[in-house]
Amino acid sequence: MLRCPEVHELQPLVLSTGQMVGRMVRSGLVGCPVCRREYPIVNGIVDFGGAGGDPAPAARVPAVDEASTLQALLDLSGPGGFVVLVGAATRHAIGLAGLIGGVHFVGVNPPALVEELPVLSLVRAAALIPLRPAIARGVVLGADAAHAPWLDEARRVLLRGRRLVVEGEDVDTPSGTHKLAAGQGLWVGEAA
Repeated sequence: MLRCPEVHELQPLVLSTGQMVGRMVRSGLVGCPVCRREYPIVNGIVDFGGAGGDPAPAARVPAVDEASTLQALLDLSGPGGFVVLVGAATRHAIGLAGLIGGVHFVGVNPPALVEELPVLSLVRAAALIPLRPAIARGVVLGADAAHAPWLDEARRVLLRGRRLVVEGEDVDTPSGTHKLAAGQGLWVGEAA
């Protein structure tokens, strides 16, 4: 599911593990067979470079109703697939996982203190969600990522007919997305 952030043909990346805890890779390398770039895995986070430090402060644990609201807005039911959480929205992984079993979450540029979990893989990247196109069942952008290039990246990784939720109401609708609603601090759209 991961892709190299360099501009070239898409090929599966290669994983070399260092330390593992269960099925979670805590340290190692992810390598690209096309451009030969290597990306380190440190403390369970694949670093695709450029994100620098922690993009958001440590987030509080979200209330259950926040996760329920996101589940409803994402129109998620049933197991399988991936949901991408960008920036501060990564804090919702535990709540959403508790409501929707069998879905894996990918957190991009997580806030401080958010750690890899069996249901949550973490990556850092400058301006690209390092996933193949049209792979995600849903995307949630935190308020810290509610702008370009993350809006366009969210659309790129979304499957057709799936939902994008943004923590913020004043959002420029990404190309290829239909706005469904905005209010109460959230914006919702669907991939065309």
